[in-house]
Amino acid sequence: MRKSSSAASTSRKKSSPKKSLNKKARLLSRREVYRGPAFSVTTDDVLEPSGIRARRDIVHHTGSIVVLAIDEGRKEKEPQILFERQYRHAAERYLWELPAGRIDKGEKELAAAKRELLEETGYSAARWKRIIRFWASPGFVAEAMSIYLARDLRAGKAQPEADEVIQVRFIPLSKAVGMVMNQTIRDAKTISGVLWLAQTRNSHKGKK
Repeated sequence: MRKSSSAASTSRKKSSPKKSLNKKARLLSRREVYRGPAFSVTTDDVLEPSGIRARRDIVHHTGSIVVLAIDEGRKEKEPQILFERQYRHAAERYLWELPAGRIDKGEKELAAAKRELLEETGYSAARWKRIIRFWASPGFVAEAMSIYLARDLRAGKAQPEADEVIQVRFIPLSKAVGMVMNQTIRDAKTISGVLWLAQTRNSHKGKK
């Protein structure tokens, strides 16, 4: 994937790929060009491990959590996944998603996961486990996401923010996988969580 770089200037100096493999870029200068309530943007002048000097416009974010909340206590033989459906202006459409949200400054990941699940869906969980951590879009966004598996759910009252209009629904795992494959589910973090759960269950079946 092409790196996001506006007006990148490159030097002729190059280093061996093997030597630069474990190095980090050297930040030569940084200028903040935007600061908002959710993220900030800087223009960085960097010397990359390869020896190339370039301009990188970076979106800085405190990180996010995603909650893969499952109900295993129903009569069905497979877990039911808790989904949300809401309108996303950036995508210009309604999306099926796992509950998720930003980690507030100074907040712990797990605390953020518990808060977001309760606020958006009204559910709480007795058992929690972090299963995946990944970069959302590392070409230009400095945002790490962690997916938490939440089990032993208990229903309660949702506490959404004023601009959040959220529909909540449990969907069987097999149907959720089908929604991923037919592109009904098109949100990357949700696809990651659904396929992780499907693969994990298949692996456990194979060991029996």
